[in-house]
Amino acid sequence: MDESTVTVRHLAEDPIANRSTEFVERKGLGHPDTICDGIAEAISRRLTEYYLDEFGQVLHHNTDTVQLVAGSTEPAFDGGELVDPIYVLLGGRATKEADGRRIPVDGLAIEAARDYFGRFDHFPMDFVTFESRIDETSAGLKSLFDTHGTPLANDTSVGVGYAPPSETDRIVSGLEPHLRESITAVGEDVKVMGWRSNDHLRLIVATAVVSRHVADIEEYVDVIERVEEVARRYARERTDRTVHVEVNAGDDVESESVYLTETGLSAEMGDDGNVGRGNRVNGLITPHRPMSLEAASGKNPVSHVGKLNNVVARNAAERVTQELGADHTGVKLLSRIGAPITEPMAVDIETTARDEESVRRIVDAELDRMESLSADILAGNIQLF
Repeated sequence: MDESTVTVRHLAEDPIANRSTEFVERKGLGHPDTICDGIAEAISRRLTEYYLDEFGQVLHHNTDTVQLVAGSTEPAFDGGELVDPIYVLLGGRATKEADGRRIPVDGLAIEAARDYFGRFDHFPMDFVTFESRIDETSAGLKSLFDTHGTPLANDTSVGVGYAPPSETDRIVSGLEPHLRESITAVGEDVKVMGWRSNDHLRLIVATAVVSRHVADIEEYVDVIERVEEVARRYARERTDRTVHVEVNAGDDVESESVYLTETGLSAEMGDDGNVGRGNRVNGLITPHRPMSLEAASGKNPVSHVGKLNNVVARNAAERVTQELGADHTGVKLLSRIGAPITEPMAVDIETTARDEESVRRIVDAELDRMESLSADILAGNIQLF
């Protein structure tokens, strides 16, 4: 890492702790945007595996363009009807021919997308249709990818990471899976918005309720009250602040216009989705922190700094926190297309750690490890959304 490209700013304290207000959001496993992120990454992994098996190397691809168009249902207590299926369009670019052989990219992509939907417990697989419009990768990007030695950056991009997570981060991040695992009637589509204001923490939870688990409006209300109780207890065990919880704020119980679903997903009846519109690589949306707008999911794991830089920045910030005891570290990496991925154009670090030499050493070490991240990403060991 060229020393002239690095700036380090020392902070007296964690800047988020000094704020009177903090917003944190998590779009859960079954949110339409998260589904699109998951599908995009599943396709990239499937293509990566195929390329490695057939050609001994990962060929160029970016499958970070997935759009979900919601279906329609007629939910009813004790079970309603599915009407029009969800439609998922798979886009992006991939190497479709190599060594004189055609590569079944579209078939692999649809197979990966279908397999991804299999994780939703309440979802019937005949209620979704897929179309692949993945085109041949561009010659320019392919030439960058094919360079021997250290891969060259696929894009000019900024990656951002910070550590440690705040108290609000941890509560919002953990609450979503906790609710799904704790209450049978709760579907996979759970969104949590946290608002920390001085000594108060407000949690606004939107949770899809699966119709066949509730016989009437009274049972639905019981489920919502149970969600509120579980959420409040979960948060109170992790904060000394006064906790306020609101669940399914859009419900009109009197008219029985409530968040009832057949599949546990809002995508069944009107909520569309796109890659990159949801969680960042730490699994959260944190508007009071610096964030990259890059969609990490689906970008190739070898040269696309839109994916790699965000992971490296997060890993570096975590290491500075753990090894140097920093109360806060933020890392930003700017890479230029065509330059080696391990040599960013500029690095900006802010931290409460005082040992600047050690901070630089840690960031440098994580950059040097960038080429080894592909295997961890392929194995699913790295969170991306």
